[in-house]
Amino acid sequence: MKTILITGSTSGIGLGIAKEFAKTKQYNIIFNGLETNGNEIAENVGKEFGVAVHFNGANMLKPEELRLMVTEGINKFGKIDILINNAGIQHVSPIEDFPDDKWNAIIGINLTSAFYLCKAVWPGMKERQFGRIINIASAHGLVASEFKSAYVTSKHGIVGLTKTLALEGAPFNITCNAICPGYVKTPLVEKQIADQARAHHLTESEVVNKVMLMKQAVKQFVTVESLGQMALLLAAESSNTITGTAIPIDGGWNAQ
Repeated sequence: MKTILITGSTSGIGLGIAKEFAKTKQYNIIFNGLETNGNEIAENVGKEFGVAVHFNGANMLKPEELRLMVTEGINKFGKIDILINNAGIQHVSPIEDFPDDKWNAIIGINLTSAFYLCKAVWPGMKERQFGRIINIASAHGLVASEFKSAYVTSKHGIVGLTKTLALEGAPFNITCNAICPGYVKTPLVEKQIADQARAHHLTESEVVNKVMLMKQAVKQFVTVESLGQMALLLAAESSNTITGTAIPIDGGWNAQ
């Protein structure tokens, strides 16, 4: 039985990925998130799919909490085989108005936390000659959009970290890959659709097609299930030669 740690897994993309791993009944799952009922969310997934789970609410901006989460997970399950760095935040603003604290928080949560967690799980993966690190980047890890300076920077950075760790991990059967989604239909995005519809005096359908999915060739949201299935592939023992990649799942956004 392998053990997987997924950050930001009590909601949205992270929770969707956790459920895809739970369906296989082949993984112990360490959940993480800021939801006050995070432990309940984790236990419900465990009960639904019959898998062992654990919850830790480590704050991505506190390195000591991240290291403790890894130690706690290892103490409970004996090892951490797969790490998925998924936690992330976003802020949209022109550069001249971009708040300093938002920049620091986005870089800290989206990028620096991944560094700390990779560093923490690395010795065990190296000793066991097996590890799978999967970073949830973004289409914005490959291309840019205006008004998203911190987010785009953090996601480009996570792709760079992915490539570096792929090279360092190659002699030890540790792979590192990034998944780069386009827009994913999560409760957070659904709220953005409603907010933008009101702000721009558009219908929600117009917001989806003229604003959010404008750059995608396939005018459909990415599903959390498709991200989970890709993560399962990258986590497999047979995927030992898939490393250092940044895989877009973005409806053809990057094909332009």
